[in-house]
Amino acid sequence: DPDPAGAVPARSPPRWDEARRLPAAVWWIVGLGAVFTLARFSDAFLVLRARSVGLDVMWAPLIMVVMNVVYAAAAYPVGVLADRCDRRLLLVVGLGLLALADAILALIATPTGLWVGAALWGLHMGFTQGLFATLVADAAPADRRGTAFGVFNLVSGVALLVASLLAGALWEAIGPQATFLAGVVFAGATLVGTLRLVPATATGRTG
Repeated sequence: DPDPAGAVPARSPPRWDEARRLPAAVWWIVGLGAVFTLARFSDAFLVLRARSVGLDVMWAPLIMVVMNVVYAAAAYPVGVLADRCDRRLLLVVGLGLLALADAILALIATPTGLWVGAALWGLHMGFTQGLFATLVADAAPADRRGTAFGVFNLVSGVALLVASLLAGALWEAIGPQATFLAGVVFAGATLVGTLRLVPATATGRTG
């Protein structure tokens, strides 16, 4: 039977052959996003670090408050910048902040180092949260953006699971320093990949 007038035809679910037809720029961004996720394992490790440097259990959750306050304060002005400048530059700054936060959390095992590291972690989130998704949208053809986002979210979800497992394994086997130093390495790898593999034209300028 013919469809009723005005009916919208059903769309089949995304297929792997559609993903394979995505531009190379999308796959580079997906890959970099996965490595980036390895660098920013679960922020629950910040609370564990608070306990490891001697912060009382009653005050340890405040580390999350500090991180989120800084993140919230940075998100709007960085969002305005994202509409006016090369988004790759914002990503580079955010990656640098994450590497610095991880280095401080690894090497300065004091409450002061903890608070500074948590604040920098929140600041890096203000620079990077959602930015990879924006880069995917910029790089993907309009008719395959849904597929691009599906691939990106799938790969990022798997990477987050791997990141948390790896961070926990390093913590148990070697100690908290190893967990955060691994974050420095992965953030540095993402930074290098961003500079080498994501062209400025892929980030776009909208202002």
